[in-house]
Amino acid sequence: MNNITAGKRKFTVIKGGNTADLGSKGRSFLSAYVTDTRLMGVLGLYMHWDIKDPFGSTDLHQFFYLDAEEFGFESYTSLIGNDSEALMFIEKSIIGGLGGSKSDLTEEEARYLLQEFADMNGQKGLPWPEDKSAYAFLLNPRVTLSPCEKQVLVSKICAPIVSDYQLIHYFLMRLFARDYEGASYLVDPRLLRNEASVADTLSRLSLLKHKQEATLCKNVIDPYEDESGSSFMCESLVETNYKYRVIVSEITTTEPFDQALSENRPVFIASVKERSSFKVTPAEAALMLNRPEFLTVYEITTGKDEFDEVFLPLMNGTMLTQHEDGRLFLEFNKDNTHVNRKTFRLNDDIHCLFYESDYGQLIISAYSMADISEIERRIRKTPLNELLILSERYEFKDPVLYEFIQSDFEDFADFLDSIE
Repeated sequence: MNNITAGKRKFTVIKGGNTADLGSKGRSFLSAYVTDTRLMGVLGLYMHWDIKDPFGSTDLHQFFYLDAEEFGFESYTSLIGNDSEALMFIEKSIIGGLGGSKSDLTEEEARYLLQEFADMNGQKGLPWPEDKSAYAFLLNPRVTLSPCEKQVLVSKICAPIVSDYQLIHYFLMRLFARDYEGASYLVDPRLLRNEASVADTLSRLSLLKHKQEATLCKNVIDPYEDESGSSFMCESLVETNYKYRVIVSEITTTEPFDQALSENRPVFIASVKERSSFKVTPAEAALMLNRPEFLTVYEITTGKDEFDEVFLPLMNGTMLTQHEDGRLFLEFNKDNTHVNRKTFRLNDDIHCLFYESDYGQLIISAYSMADISEIERRIRKTPLNELLILSERYEFKDPVLYEFIQSDFEDFADFLDSIE
């Protein structure tokens, strides 16, 4: 059991075996939902059960984190009871950074999804989340869905496509990651007929000469018109094991041939042609990814324990990374609208960063003036404002916060003096 503290309140999160014996008899399905983030490569899945025993009944809440690219069925967390604050805390920690909306599922749809990702663990020899006995009842018996039912499920796990830009960014993201199933959701269905496999179809669409999985770091789309309809030149910066490559491709899109397909997909991928490909150095890649950074530095006026008592509850739903001289909290955007732009950057889903140093400074970072101003206003409206003194505001042409975190400097101003 893990005790997670939110302010002064504590609650118990159950992982694994403590839920295994609950409801082996008298388990009733209540509800389920999934995030519509499949095209980003990950899903958050939730299931809610009523568990009856001789003494009454209780609620079981199960959360699953599913990764289509590398880790399959990656993590599992559950909660017994109906502590609303505890439930919200867990939900934010698991799906808060995905940027998607929730879609209601039937029990069969939820089981099918989990079983599909669990198959990936078995096929790739991936470890199971602890403890398998807690969720084993969901893996058998096998659930099968008809083609029509699968299409309904796809519409629930994928965000609606609203533009060619969004369609192309998502498609290249899935294609470079070798997530053929995800990529197939975006291809003209006429191209998928009578093919031995989805991979065969995508092989015909080109871009698969690069055998290794790659992360799409940046993609710039330049539209133009030709006889075939809507065509786009794309310049994609991809990364594999810290090695970078630029791939230039031509993509055409088409409108749905079937009115029934147009509700969630106004356009589909019709063709892809690779025009060129070349390696770039990490330094060149960094230049391509650079953008302005806005920083606000605060001095913390109280002890760490007192500060954390106020600060940590405000960080609920952020992603925490530990560093030698402090902690970095990443707050993600509430949606994935950054994909619906002419230029896509992988880290455009970050709203802001909070770095709490061990030496009494809180530094917030954002990539636009509007975002940093919004964070400052938010701080002023919380009790945290009474524990901080605003030291300085900065605007940099290139990001520097990570460089400071990795340096040996305790004070941000001293760090700036050294690099100037």
